[in-house]
Amino acid sequence: MPATLQNETRGQTPRLIVAAGEGRRATVHRVTDAPHDPIDLDAIERDLHDVETALNRLADGTYWTDEITGDPISEDVLAGDPTARRA
Repeated sequence: MPATLQNETRGQTPRLIVAAGEGRRATVHRVTDAPHDPIDLDAIERDLHDVETALNRLADGTYWTDEITGDPISEDVLAGDPTARRA
């Protein structure tokens, strides 16, 4: 049986049930009739890693440089994907 966490506050926030899934995936349900998508913890971790890598590249002065070729990464590419590491 999955672990369950319930959070209730009066009035504005609905009760939440978090059921631990397989691996690092969890399912969060509001106690309503509407279905909700599961939260993908692996995807969140990957996104966080990409942001941390981008911040480290910014601190190192390599943010605007393709990490494979050494060519500059255009502002347009970085505007579309601030965590881009390739031109």
